[in-house]
Amino acid sequence: MIIVTSGHVDHGKTALLQALTGTDTAHLPEEKQRGMTIDLGYAYLPLQDKILGFIDVPGHEKFLVNMLAGLGGIHYAMLIIAADEGFQPQTREHLTILRLLQIEQIIPVISKADRADTAQIDQLKQIIRQSDPYLAQAPIFVTSAKSGQGIDELRDYLAALPNLSDSTKPFRYAIDRIFTIKGAGTVVTGTAFGGNVEIEDELYLSGGEKVRIKNIHAQNQQNTHGSAGQRLALNINADLDRISIERGDWLFSQKPSTPTERISIRISAETELNENQPVHIYHAAARTTGKLSLLNVKTLTAGQQAVAELILDKPLFLVYGDKLILRSADAKQVIGGAKVIEINSQKRHKRSEERLDLLQKLQYADQRERISLYLQSKAVSIQTLLWTEQLKENQLREILQQNREVCYQEWCFNADYQHKQNQAILAALENYHMQHQDQLGLGKARLYRIAAVNQPEKLIYHFIDLLLEQGKLQQTRGWLHLPEHRIHFSEQELILWQQVTEEFNKQNKGALWVRDLAALLGKEEALMRNFLYKAGKLGYLIPIVKDRFFLTETIYAYAALIKKIIEEQGYVSVNQLRDELQFGRKLTVQLIEYFDRCGFLRRKGNMHTLRDGDIFES
Repeated sequence: MIIVTSGHVDHGKTALLQALTGTDTAHLPEEKQRGMTIDLGYAYLPLQDKILGFIDVPGHEKFLVNMLAGLGGIHYAMLIIAADEGFQPQTREHLTILRLLQIEQIIPVISKADRADTAQIDQLKQIIRQSDPYLAQAPIFVTSAKSGQGIDELRDYLAALPNLSDSTKPFRYAIDRIFTIKGAGTVVTGTAFGGNVEIEDELYLSGGEKVRIKNIHAQNQQNTHGSAGQRLALNINADLDRISIERGDWLFSQKPSTPTERISIRISAETELNENQPVHIYHAAARTTGKLSLLNVKTLTAGQQAVAELILDKPLFLVYGDKLILRSADAKQVIGGAKVIEINSQKRHKRSEERLDLLQKLQYADQRERISLYLQSKAVSIQTLLWTEQLKENQLREILQQNREVCYQEWCFNADYQHKQNQAILAALENYHMQHQDQLGLGKARLYRIAAVNQPEKLIYHFIDLLLEQGKLQQTRGWLHLPEHRIHFSEQELILWQQVTEEFNKQNKGALWVRDLAALLGKEEALMRNFLYKAGKLGYLIPIVKDRFFLTETIYAYAALIKKIIEEQGYVSVNQLRDELQFGRKLTVQLIEYFDRCGFLRRKGNMHTLRDGDIFES
């Protein structure tokens, strides 16, 4: 467990930690020379059943960015106030940041008690109680690093604090230092936001590279594992000449999602905020700039909250519930704190009533409710849900089961979404039948493009297969149609069809033109044309170009041959198909272009690859 120590410069934070732990956190030569903490300092207090870690954050205003890097994933903080100087500008700014980050408990500690009398200390206690609602009921410790006053009482209180970090989540670790140790290699230090890590584990860097954990120091001691809420030094097998690692990067146990540039937040204002304004954004050890847009109000006064959007100039690895600090465009003033309530926010209709209602619900929903909100109008990938909510796969599946939601392959959805897509599929076919009464139906790929082009393709194919199983759709020679959609021959047409079939057999089932069949059977060309196209609608014939037909069974045989060729070499060409079928080039081109048009094949230059192999399945 880690406790942050903050306060105004020269108020005795480092001395207090040395008295508590025996460690001097002023580790940089420049810090010792100047007598102030510039970067983060760390100290550790071994107890019987745990080790407390302390972060000594800088008190000087110029070094505030380093302070913010120390606060990610921290649940407890000590606010140090010197007895002889009382509240100072950085004291108030640090208190503001701790409050905006929603630190669970802020513990006021009066330092340098040996420099003030009892009346001064009592007056300072009263000021502390009145300074902020967070501190009204907080225990106040009066200490002196010089005399030892109050040190044991403070140490005992801190030792009894419960660990609020969640080790059941996937491992997520913010890097704030990178260096090389001779004989060991690359070492990174940082804070574990969630989960557990062990030696030999493989983790993902922010850039997606995999690294292996060679050694672990947890809370400044050699260990075989590390847990959420601990300060960890990880020895990794990463060559810094080949892999770039920077302060602000992360290590993850699950493959990271793409960093986000657009997020929805709940913002707590510390000063007056306008509808649109540039800001500096701090998250763990990362920092970027961006634009803040209030969504449900035009202005926000200090102390108020609102739903807002942040568009980041540099994308960050954010998840639901992450905490941010916002500073003004000149980075001189803290203007608010924020909690992430949605990552990868949509670009359009962001102020619509429906969108604002969703964001309002996300603010206060528990995890199970949020999963349902994500799935209320769309399918969401498993990886997106795992990342956004920082869940393990078994945890997600348990929530989906409780919510009666479904996963198919990599997609999660609910019954309402499936019903909506089913209705769109059936409506698209019904509309197609009305407009093309002479056509038997559609191929699966074309039906997808008409009914649900912006939805996950594999998922829509799955819904089509279920509709076929339920009898709500039918498939004839690969063409999808509604069960009630029918085309059939009259008795006279059946006699003519037998004659047409005999002529195709005489031609060894090759292609025949309308005019040739009309001449052979002594029929008018217009009558023969209408008849052959009706036979096509019934699925008996297929026109590969206008007025030139093959028997459907022949086309299916050619399709099977083409699929075999593509399975063997990945594509088929016109020349190869011509040689296989012993056709002339013109007929071969007509045939393969037909397969392209109907969605069976896809042309790439001179090669044709398989697009929808189900079309010509019996």
